Amino acid sequence: MAPGAPALTPRPRRDTIPDGTLDAHDNLSKEVETEHVKELKRTRRTLVKERALLVEVICDADGEHRHRDRLEELGRLAEAAGARVVETLIQRRRRIHPGTCIGHGKVEELRSLCRARDADVVIFEGDLTPAQVRNLEQGTGVKTLDRSELILDIFASRARTREARLQVELAQLEYTYPRLTRRWTHLSRIEGGIGTRGPGETQLETDRRLVRRRIRDLRRRLADIDARKEREVAARRDQPTVGLVGYTNAGKSSLLNALTDARARVQDRLFATLDTRTRAWPLPHGLTALLSDTVGFIRDLPHHLVASFKATLEEAVHADLLLHIVDVSTGHVQEDMEAVESVLEEIGCRDKPQLVVLNKVDLVADEARLALARRSRPGAVATSAVRGDGLDRLAEAVLARLAGPQREVTVRADAADGRLLAWLQQHAEVLHREVEGTAIVQTVRLPDRLLQKIDRVAEASYSVTRTPE
Repeated sequence: MAPGAPALTPRPRRDTIPDGTLDAHDNLSKEVETEHVKELKRTRRTLVKERALLVEVICDADGEHRHRDRLEELGRLAEAAGARVVETLIQRRRRIHPGTCIGHGKVEELRSLCRARDADVVIFEGDLTPAQVRNLEQGTGVKTLDRSELILDIFASRARTREARLQVELAQLEYTYPRLTRRWTHLSRIEGGIGTRGPGETQLETDRRLVRRRIRDLRRRLADIDARKEREVAARRDQPTVGLVGYTNAGKSSLLNALTDARARVQDRLFATLDTRTRAWPLPHGLTALLSDTVGFIRDLPHHLVASFKATLEEAVHADLLLHIVDVSTGHVQEDMEAVESVLEEIGCRDKPQLVVLNKVDLVADEARLALARRSRPGAVATSAVRGDGLDRLAEAVLARLAGPQREVTVRADAADGRLLAWLQQHAEVLHREVEGTAIVQTVRLPDRLLQKIDRVAEASYSVTRTPE
């Protein structure tokens, strides 16, 4: 048992428990066991924290600053996966070595560095071929991963709902399928039974057949989830929908909490949110929009991951407006935005209406950087989810995008039509009001989207006259 872990309460025999106390004791025992399991998991995470060595191969003329950013992001990904970065290695090459990525001489240097730093895992910034992974592990004697596999591992550890687990499993299987080797023995325990194997079928062929079967099953399940998600989204078409998209850790969940009091879990780490949350967001003029948080994007997000998370991204695909959340406090705002736009194009949302939100202005040390970001994105709204800066301006900007421009009109309604009068009082800005016999004439200002709803609200005859501009 881990030090400091709570001791399990012994379960008494049922024949010695007085009536009425069995259920209470069972509940207490379950609570103790749950706390014990949590403590063991926390202890295990502490004890097995791997020592990671990061490797980047530079084959272009990018600036040094961008390279440091890439390694910094890889380090944050490694920490998000539960590892501790102990060393980094950068190599400049004219082209990638086809067998080992870094060349045989550099493999020997990497092997020595792993021994000196007692590294448990080597993580490459780029993607590796199956042959490169095999050769690197043989040459260094240390487990070797690439960036895509690291991201998949993070998603697997963060998946909480059944939908997210299925999506992550599918992405992992599709990624590892071409990387199957004879060492993958855990699947060989599952045999197809008599008559399902050829007489000369090898271990690798058996593994591949089992994986293909599992992939087909996962795709079928996710297709059902995708169809259900589409029905859910379609059922909400009467209300305007807004999707939050952006680079991972840009502050989307914090903004969701600030705008809707959603109480979503917020953490300063990459990929803290995997599951979509949708909450009602009250806007000016009594209009309510449905605001949905989505999984964060990242540079070179693995294609299999985007494809398998199609159901989760359905909210963004069908949203009336996308809020592109940008962490303006970083030094690579433009690169982050380009990475998000690349993923949006992949899922078919590149041409969807967008509003750029420059978030985390409270962390900006250089005001010139913020001014430059505003000039590069005209119409962007600067906000701070923590301090609440700019949230009112954001709501007004979203209202203008969703409901259209404000119109000044004169509405003549029957004084007995209390429903229409109350609706105008709630949604419109009343500029002038007078009584003419049995009618109430009001000059109001309200958005185009709401102006079109008057006909559904009115219970008696009415007239609308646009005020000349």
